[in-house]
Amino acid sequence: MLFDPSTEFGARVAHRLEEEEVIWLTTVSPEGTPQPNPVWFYWDGDNFLIYTQPTSFKLRNIKHNPLVSLHFNSDEEGSDVMVFSGEARIDTGAPLAHFNQAYLEKYRQGIADIQMTPEGMGEQYHVALRIKPIKLRGF
Repeated sequence: MLFDPSTEFGARVAHRLEEEEVIWLTTVSPEGTPQPNPVWFYWDGDNFLIYTQPTSFKLRNIKHNPLVSLHFNSDEEGSDVMVFSGEARIDTGAPLAHFNQAYLEKYRQGIADIQMTPEGMGEQYHVALRIKPIKLRGF
């Protein structure tokens, strides 16, 4: 396990994985330039699940280089830092977003706020990325 939820840091990590709506996903372009993007995510206890459009640059970048990082915003003083390094893959077995009840529960209001329906979300963002974190650093 990457973190021990019984420690102060591990408890903060667990809380943010459960409560945060946005995490920054950084991929690397074929030219070698880091490409950070804020994304919605679902943490299943072992992996991040992120839905994306089939024409997204992040998907192109992951096909070129599956090594990625993810991080939350820090607090106002630059503390509460958590950076995950991992490997991304396309998960062809994942349900579409509108059939993923845990994901829908987390983002139903966000989907409505961007004036989409759950079905529309599932149709447009139908590529599931599964990211297995390998390393966590932070303070």
